[in-house]
Amino acid sequence: MGRRHPGRRRPCAAAARQDRPGPDRDGPRLRLQAQELGRHDPPHVVPRDGTGPLKLLPLRTGVRWKIAVAIAAVGALIAVTLSIVVHNAARISMLDNAREVQMERLLFAQRMYESSKPKEPRFGTKINDPALPPQLDQLMRDNRRGTYVQEHRHGGPPDVWAAVPLASGDVLSLHIPFADRSATIMNDLDRALVIGSVSVVFGGCALGVLIGGRISRRLRKAAVAAGRVAQGNTEVRVRDAVGGVVRDETDDLAWAVDALTDALNERIEAERRVTADIAHELRTPVTGLLTAAELLPPGRPTELVRDRAQAMRTLVEDVLEVARLDSASERAELQEIALGEFVERRVRSLNPEVVVRVVHDSWVNTDPRRLERVLGNLLANAAKHGKPPVEVTVEGRVVRVRDHGPGFPEALLKEGPSRFRTGTSDRAGQGHGLGLTIAVGQARVLGARLTFRNVASEAAPNGVGGAIAVLWLPDHAPTSTGSFPILRLPG
Repeated sequence: MGRRHPGRRRPCAAAARQDRPGPDRDGPRLRLQAQELGRHDPPHVVPRDGTGPLKLLPLRTGVRWKIAVAIAAVGALIAVTLSIVVHNAARISMLDNAREVQMERLLFAQRMYESSKPKEPRFGTKINDPALPPQLDQLMRDNRRGTYVQEHRHGGPPDVWAAVPLASGDVLSLHIPFADRSATIMNDLDRALVIGSVSVVFGGCALGVLIGGRISRRLRKAAVAAGRVAQGNTEVRVRDAVGGVVRDETDDLAWAVDALTDALNERIEAERRVTADIAHELRTPVTGLLTAAELLPPGRPTELVRDRAQAMRTLVEDVLEVARLDSASERAELQEIALGEFVERRVRSLNPEVVVRVVHDSWVNTDPRRLERVLGNLLANAAKHGKPPVEVTVEGRVVRVRDHGPGFPEALLKEGPSRFRTGTSDRAGQGHGLGLTIAVGQARVLGARLTFRNVASEAAPNGVGGAIAVLWLPDHAPTSTGSFPILRLPG
């Protein structure tokens, strides 16, 4: 561990704020965040490109509210249905009871009418009432007694009729409005049904929120754990993160994700071991081949053999380095350095033609050897696939390497560097795609983040004015165990 010289000063807080990249240094701020962070628009963001109508944005809702709305809707449907059934059944029952009471009154009035002299209708009964409903009139013609409920078009309580034929051929009838007490009972019943229905809806909604909230929390825990696995923390188990005593479909999903993670880890580890074993076995014969090439007589064929042997040796060393980085066994040897001064000195030794600009220097605690390896690979990639001038900018803890070539291929911007893939024909044809892969792996060991983006240019034929690789060094150094704090990027 290096020590800071007593005469050196750390940048003040006001100067430290300059570590944030400005919006007008490397392109628009939105492009800086979207492409350097390696993130894509969320599924519900649909940009307007001017070539067609604006697409509708799909709504995003949680499982909790979907379940709550579903339970509330089902509860409301059941409550309304039951309320209608109960209301109709109660009304029919009360009307039937009123018709029976009306018939008993009429029969009593009939006995009194037939036994009295002179015969006079009593208790509100009438003989041959002209307002007798047609339905009862038809029954009277058939010499049958009956009751009838007559509704009014203007509303209000219905009339309950009762009629009975007399031996003389006349019709004795009685009708009274439906009892006010019965109407009051119906109103109270309707009020109780409405209150009960509303209570069922709100209770169902609350129950749905509770049930959906539990499921939603378990799903969110599973999503967070799966995200940590996707970031490379393969020791995380989604099932443990979900927890809980009762098993449901969330646990099945967690078990499936864990099984998939284990299978992928085994396959990746097997491929890494095979690659490392092959590279290790090739190391000795390649070294012997390179030594034998040195013994050949001078000449053009000898130069070609030496050149190819050296290229093969470089490839084997790169493959071994990638295997070591994939195994996550590498640890940084930290020293405190002035980043701007270090970058300027190393870049000039690697390629004097590169333009170095230190906007703001900053002290960092990092591994100089690995940082130099990252810079060397980025500069080699820019010199091989880009076009001059190549520019290196240091701004606080951020280092940018830019060329003015055709830019990075879309596959690299979306998926990141991949070994033995050099991209499109514009940036292909040379190398094996290991340079940027090693740079990303070494940056990971440093606890840093290496991102890639292209610079938009209207003057360029393909709309790309060069490629930019950005190295974000962390605010804190990695620990001795190789773990790193979360790197918070500007924005």
